[in-house]
Amino acid sequence: MPKPDKAQRSDKSKQKGETPKKAPKLPPQSDLPTSYAEPQGNGGETHQTTSDPAATMTSQQGIPISDGQNSLRAGPRGPTLLEDFQLREKIFHFDHERIPERVVHARGTGAHGVFELTDSLADYTTADVLSRVGQQTETFVRFSTVAGRAGSFDLARDVRGFAVKLYTAEGNWDLVGNNIPVFFIQDAIKFPDLVHAVKEEPDRGFPQAQSAHDNFWDFASLMPEAWHMVMWQMSDRTIPRSYRTIEGFGVHTFRLINAEGKSTFVKFHWKPRQGLQSVVWNEAVKINGADPDFHRRDLWEAIDSGDFPQWDLGVQLFDQATADGLPFDHLDATKLIPEEDVPVRLIGTLTLNRNVDNFFAETEQVAFCTANVPPGIDFSDDPLLHGRNFSYLDTQLKRLGGPNFTHIPVNAPRCPVMHFQQDGHMAMVNPKGRANYEPNSWGPEGGPRENPELGFKSFAADVEGPKARLRSETFADHYSQARMFYLSQHPIEQKHLGDALVFELSKVTRVDIRARAVSHLRNIDEDLAATVANGLGMALPDPAKAAKPTLDLPTSDKLSILANGPDSFKGRKLGILLTDGSDGVLFAALTGAVEAAGAVWEVIAPKIGGVVLDNGDAVAAKQKIDGGPSVLYDAVAVLPSAEGAVLLAQDAPAKDFVSDAFAHCKFIGVGADAEPLFAAARIPPELDEGCVALGSGKDAKAFVAACAALRFWPREVTVDLDAMA
Repeated sequence: MPKPDKAQRSDKSKQKGETPKKAPKLPPQSDLPTSYAEPQGNGGETHQTTSDPAATMTSQQGIPISDGQNSLRAGPRGPTLLEDFQLREKIFHFDHERIPERVVHARGTGAHGVFELTDSLADYTTADVLSRVGQQTETFVRFSTVAGRAGSFDLARDVRGFAVKLYTAEGNWDLVGNNIPVFFIQDAIKFPDLVHAVKEEPDRGFPQAQSAHDNFWDFASLMPEAWHMVMWQMSDRTIPRSYRTIEGFGVHTFRLINAEGKSTFVKFHWKPRQGLQSVVWNEAVKINGADPDFHRRDLWEAIDSGDFPQWDLGVQLFDQATADGLPFDHLDATKLIPEEDVPVRLIGTLTLNRNVDNFFAETEQVAFCTANVPPGIDFSDDPLLHGRNFSYLDTQLKRLGGPNFTHIPVNAPRCPVMHFQQDGHMAMVNPKGRANYEPNSWGPEGGPRENPELGFKSFAADVEGPKARLRSETFADHYSQARMFYLSQHPIEQKHLGDALVFELSKVTRVDIRARAVSHLRNIDEDLAATVANGLGMALPDPAKAAKPTLDLPTSDKLSILANGPDSFKGRKLGILLTDGSDGVLFAALTGAVEAAGAVWEVIAPKIGGVVLDNGDAVAAKQKIDGGPSVLYDAVAVLPSAEGAVLLAQDAPAKDFVSDAFAHCKFIGVGADAEPLFAAARIPPELDEGCVALGSGKDAKAFVAACAALRFWPREVTVDLDAMA
């Protein structure tokens, strides 16, 4: 691949002026207000500046700030410098905003497991955890949403955290990532602004766990770098069916260091063996009402039943020459490396096999930090990664009360820990003996010593460049990968993405923010921009100013959920609606076929006490009809008796059960006597191929086989027009 071109940058000086008191109705992107002047060397972002001393932003010490968009680094692509007091203060204060729940990722759940290495990387790294095939390493994993508070619901349209703590023989390794391989921002100094913007608006305290409001889209519309991540956020990736059906990504580029000191760049991936799966938006909304703990419950029940979720750990390995040949900068966290360019090599398997004993002690008190890496793993110069490394200790100090949070069992390394750090709040272990310092001359009793051979060594990368607050020119292409992601989606996924953008922006009250948002879409895909503008009932605005032209990159099937879904119904759940007098032979055949496929089933009935089948068998119900809607299941079977169907046809929750299943494109097993209920639910009498007749026991196996596809997507264009009409 050719090396990236130098960004086309403007040398014009910053415009001067004050922010207008009232936002313009439809500001053309080519004629922005003077308060949106473009700082030099900042990738085309539009930021608000002022020449008025009374309106000048300062630090908490009152020091005026000239650039609040970039951390201080050595050269455009160099490491972030420790002397950056502005970055330190901003993130330090952000980390301490609230107690005791996490500022972000507050809503989560966790589980214990084991990681087994299946392919050694000893040629690339000295890290023991990645070197010895067959070695098993204890792990703890925490999944989470990002924006909502601890009491919010599971099915928010949101990024999912995927944080893995591996208790290695050389210390804890925290691979702290998300279910999306890129992020909204390129520089950690903007993280507090991003989270403030997406959280509830401070004057009113709502909306909770939602990005569909003015502040988020105002921020995103002024940050072109965010738009690759916006495409992911508006996709079905952010409404997953289960934590078991998400990918995980380390997001950043790291380094592997071998015994000779050679560095190889690496990106980490978790690939779910359960396949990728999402829900549809209308379904997510209803799941939140029916079971706000849907994801937590699903993970707990799967592990509790012995259906242990598994992910394969994959790595993308590449050298500096490959990095130089990419048409983007691998240090830019808003970019991914397509798997077609650098294949993912699978090297091990993570299995979650034990639920926590106490949610607070383990899931709430677990503390992750991207800086926790064993010898043989090191950091690249990704500025977002450097800021995260800097930030996490502050968070743990605030949340867990002091510097001794590693004494909490879930955070304690499983290898020997020897140092001279002592005392502090809630210290459970302190060094023994007279010496509490080093170097000392007390011999063997003097405590631990440095180990030049086994100890952690940073890669000796050359660093040069002026100290400056600037963004590398190689970070300036904000739209090419956003376009690649959108075009890599199947048509039904593109429809969902357009629907999501229309829904979110319809909640934005300021017309100028909507227009700015749509102006970015014109740099991604003209058809998508036109679709969203039409869905909002607005004129198509001028395209946003782009620092670099959008490239037509090759598409990638790896970016599509539908292209990476499961090939069976294993691990899924069938809901079976029964009444008194339902066919006992058919019920037995259906449940047998479900269990043979490795799936589970639940009975829904008019009464929680259950039903009596036509053969006299009593069957207990898991859910009462108004507490077990079809949104809780991957597929449903409707098997009432003739008399039961007539009664259900008069019941609103029963009608919702079948109408929602139909509207959400689920496979539906239709019993011979179910017609009155379907008619009452206004489902067309000519049923499509996603509705499978269950006339006798022999039909059950064919129905379960059909359910492996999870959705009958051709139905959607007949039941949900939305933005793509």
